[in-house]
Parts: sequence; C-alpha cells; structure tokens
Amino acid sequence: MAAPRAEVTAHVALGANLGDAGKALREALAALNAVPGVRVQRASSLYRTAPVDSSGPDYLNAVAEVATTLTAPALLDALQAIEQAAGRERPYRNAPRTLDLDLLLYGECRIHSTRLTVPHPRMGERAFVLVPLAEIAPQLVSAAALRAVAGQRIERAGPIEVGVRP
Repeated sequence: MAAPRAEVTAHVALGANLGDAGKALREALAALNAVPGVRVQRASSLYRTAPVDSSGPDYLNAVAEVATTLTAPALLDALQAIEQAAGRERPYRNAPRTLDLDLLLYGECRIHSTRLTVPHPRMGERAFVLVPLAEIAPQLVSAAALRAVAGQRIERAGPIEVGVRP
C-alpha cells in the first residue's frame, strides 16, 4: 500500500458575478471543503470588484487557503467539477460567470503544462486576487505587488462564513 501523500497548502481564488454571487461563493467553499483530501483552512472576506477584461455586473471575489493531499491536477479537476455543478459555462474568454475557481498557488510548486500553470500567470496583475490573498496570507504578497494594483477598484463587501474541518 502506498504511503499517504503529505498535505500541501494551496490557494484558490473564487469569483462570481451572475445570480446570487455571495451564495455561490459560500456554496463553493462548502463544496471544496467536502472534497475528500481537501480541507479549507481559512477564507478571506468577500470583495466587490469591477470586471477585468470583461463586462457585466461587479464581481464578488475571495481567496481560500486549503490543505490538500490531492495532486495539483486532481485539485484542478475538483475545482472544475464544483464550477460545473454551479452551472458554469464558458461561451467566450472572460465571460460573466456564475462561479470561477482558479488554482493560484500549490505549495512552492511551479507547474507549466498545457492544462495548468502555477503560480497563476495573471495573479500579480489583479487586485481581486492580491488583496484577499494578502488578507489571509500576507507573507505571500509583497507591498510592491499591492502598490502595482492600487489603481484597481476593490472594496471589502463583508465576511464569508464557512465551516472549517479540523
């Protein structure tokens, strides 16, 4: 029998701008926490932001820190299954969405495949990722990175509650 995989700390961005976005993000966190091999350790506040390279209503965004024994591709599969269950459609790049889950970081790993790039290639350009990430893991976001996105509108929209498993 193979030895169990060691837990890796990963960070996941959550966003939605169609329907009840707050409910969608809370349900996505609960669904993520229910995936075998994944445990939500903490989640940022909700943040309201204007769409970037897109249109439609404002987004609600958050970042979750998870401990996982899944591989990065298996975690991506779980994120995409949660998106699909929430009715996610991909009619065109950056289309408005019911739910968007992005794997930002997977431990210290650097992954470049046709399916997955970690760290997320555009995370350093987006306040809606860096501000909530800095809230829960300030050691991962430099002051210079936050200054670089300071011109993007972002406002704290309140807490997001999720039950955290021990």
